[in-house]
Amino acid sequence: MKKLFLGLAAIAGSFTFAQQNKSASPVTFGVKAGMNVSSLSKSNELEDQGSKVGFNAGVFANIPVGSSFSVQPEVLYSQYGSKYDQTLFGKKYSFSKNLDYIAVPVMLQYNALPNLYLEAGPEFGFLVGAKNKLKSESNNNIVTDGDVKQFTKGFNVGLGIGAGYYFTPQFGITARYVAGLTDTYKNNSGDAVRNNVFQVGLAYKFK
Repeated sequence: MKKLFLGLAAIAGSFTFAQQNKSASPVTFGVKAGMNVSSLSKSNELEDQGSKVGFNAGVFANIPVGSSFSVQPEVLYSQYGSKYDQTLFGKKYSFSKNLDYIAVPVMLQYNALPNLYLEAGPEFGFLVGAKNKLKSESNNNIVTDGDVKQFTKGFNVGLGIGAGYYFTPQFGITARYVAGLTDTYKNNSGDAVRNNVFQVGLAYKFK
């Protein structure tokens, strides 16, 4: 993880040097947070799975590389996974898979309008937690809450597309969809089970 942050700092420094030589806009830093609506791609074992609500929060650097383009690397804590309800013996239960990542998106942004941008790029995720939870909806008791990190791949790759609008030079709203490209399970002999997430949130750039 230390090497990752050092690498991001080196990339940011390189872009900063390049954009300064071109007299482009300065690099800006900011924070962002929002809601995740995540799911796992369906396989034979996950036909009934549905969406799960979580959150994301972290920091970013926006690095102009031209008059209309910029690169935005981010470091986010992001909650992925899925959830579905099932009735067994007349009782209703909810099952959730909770996958927590340190996500590192690197987005290429195009300023379609002065305050509106479109973006696309890869996201790299580093697993920090994985749990399966079964809860009884009738009495709100947790039946089981098991750690499944040993069965989950520690590295995730996705492809994101999105857009954002800044109401002021500092404050804006963001939306992004990230489609998973890698299997979340270790030693999976069946269909690949991939992370998918829709994110909406707020961003604030420091002056």
